Amino acid sequence: MKTVRFSKIVMALMIVSFAFMITLNNILDYRTNYAFVQHVLSMDTTFPNNTLMYRAITSESLWHFSYWLIIAGEGLICLFFLMGSLALWRARYGTAEVFHHAKKWIYVGATMAMSVWFFGFMVIGSEWFLMWQSREWKGQEAAFRFYMSVLGVLIYINQRDRDISL
Repeated sequence: MKTVRFSKIVMALMIVSFAFMITLNNILDYRTNYAFVQHVLSMDTTFPNNTLMYRAITSESLWHFSYWLIIAGEGLICLFFLMGSLALWRARYGTAEVFHHAKKWIYVGATMAMSVWFFGFMVIGSEWFLMWQSREWKGQEAAFRFYMSVLGVLIYINQRDRDISL
């Protein structure tokens, strides 16, 4: 059982490293991904003459705000999974109940990941701003990979644990 617990901790740390790299890359290469946000929100590469163009945001301030909101969300995913990983590490030799309660921050991190990558990119970006219509500025596939990876790790971590013998 110790092996399973260590495996769950390592899987959570992999999500930490993933979210950290995404956050860091968005900060260090701000202009590249800012352009993505700008084009999605302005809807300037959607199908011509679509009737939903009233949804477009053309304010540079709102583009920056939206991008920083995404970066902050991804940073919080990293932070919450890190807190969850540390809580699991501290509880690794505890009872099954203690280990299970240590998963709280993993649940919070996974909820944040779904908020950013499913709600933010799939619901808001893809459907509200019609990102799916753009040839150049599509983020659905990447977002899908991101939140499905998190969900896979969440399902594994959430599996029932048994008490371990020391």
